[in-house]
Amino acid sequence: MSDVKILTEQMQQVKQRLADVLAKAKQLGADSAEASMSKQQGLSVATRFGEVETVEFTNDGALGITVYQQGRKGSASTADLSESALEQAVKAAIEIAKYTSVDPYSGLADADLLEYQPKDLDLYHPHTFTAEQAIEIARETELTALQSDPRLTNSDGANFASYEGFKVYGNSHGQLVGYPSSRHSLSCMLIASQGEEMQRDYAYSVSRDYQNLWKPEQVGLMAAKETISRLGTQKIATQKVPVLFRADIANGLFGHLIAAISGGNLYRKSSFLLEALGQAVFPEHLNIVERPHILKGLASSSFDSEGVKTVDMDIIEKGVLQNFLLTSYSARKLQRQTNGHAGGIHNWQISANAGDFDAMLKQLGTGLLVTELMGQGVNIVNGDYSRGAAGFWVENGEIAFPVAEVTIAGNLKDMFKGLVATGNDYDRRGSICTGSVLIEQMQVSGQ
Repeated sequence: MSDVKILTEQMQQVKQRLADVLAKAKQLGADSAEASMSKQQGLSVATRFGEVETVEFTNDGALGITVYQQGRKGSASTADLSESALEQAVKAAIEIAKYTSVDPYSGLADADLLEYQPKDLDLYHPHTFTAEQAIEIARETELTALQSDPRLTNSDGANFASYEGFKVYGNSHGQLVGYPSSRHSLSCMLIASQGEEMQRDYAYSVSRDYQNLWKPEQVGLMAAKETISRLGTQKIATQKVPVLFRADIANGLFGHLIAAISGGNLYRKSSFLLEALGQAVFPEHLNIVERPHILKGLASSSFDSEGVKTVDMDIIEKGVLQNFLLTSYSARKLQRQTNGHAGGIHNWQISANAGDFDAMLKQLGTGLLVTELMGQGVNIVNGDYSRGAAGFWVENGEIAFPVAEVTIAGNLKDMFKGLVATGNDYDRRGSICTGSVLIEQMQVSGQ
């Protein structure tokens, strides 16, 4: 029997279990209920200097049930899908609900907002690997890198992982939906030495479809190039300069935007963008759109974790904030309507108003190129931003030398307004697709 057929049968069995659980919840007195289960199985291996460090086989998943009873909420979960275990979980959820406070904002998403017939977004591309094959992929990646330059003297190893599974969700509105998915990844981390100096860096690739994953040689050589380039670090003076966030780092800036416009932070009044809806947050050149239905997309989904239908959405249009990111609960708290963001975002795409990476360096002129960030010095309440950084000093549009042990600081409001350019050197390895981002000026603390 094929992997696809086996997984399809497993999904159908789980859907039936969810239907049984929801019926049992109503039978035992719940006003409404929702249940979900995500199952994942696969293989992960790690090698170091060609030797096997770990081989892990995964096959797990648990069914969660949430009941609502007279404004009270109770939840329970079980990995045992037998009839008796499921009944016990439902009874536990109902018992827990008796001890929770009445909350008028909790409950299922509105029935008319749900997705009852999800689209096939081509997220399932299983690829069967033996442990030996997976080990060979990781080993080839690491050895290709180590053999490329004698300055690569140590290694934190290479990792290869391949997973497949499915997500099923149902509720007492009559919704019962699910979809299968797969995910493959390959990474390598190296250490380079020059005299007494040592530097570490890495490279990685991730894809729904193994055929689209970077080849071992490509990941290995990229890891080698990144690591070697960091040798020869120099100190820089404390100063205010333009800062260019490379594409693979720039997505973190927009991650702070996500936190600031998420419903939970908004109703708790713990965001620096509380009153920003309809206001200019970025310069007029910047647009951010959300596209949940991109085929093979790493963050694609027809529905969120509450079963709410996902739709194409403008987040930023000509610099102006168009939408908050809401769940059913946060939407009710804010007297708005949920827009399918329970569980996160779905494929953000950042517009570009500049050229490739080399063009972005030219536009930077003289300043700091950031390729690594450290620490958690971001305050979403007031927007204050201060993080350790490493990267390269750029002079006259050319990389001059690597730098480390610097701190970059500013305020996210000013940084967003001072975003003068976004490149078309897109990094597509996550839920936010962006090119490099140039901030007009930041405080850089060096020696």
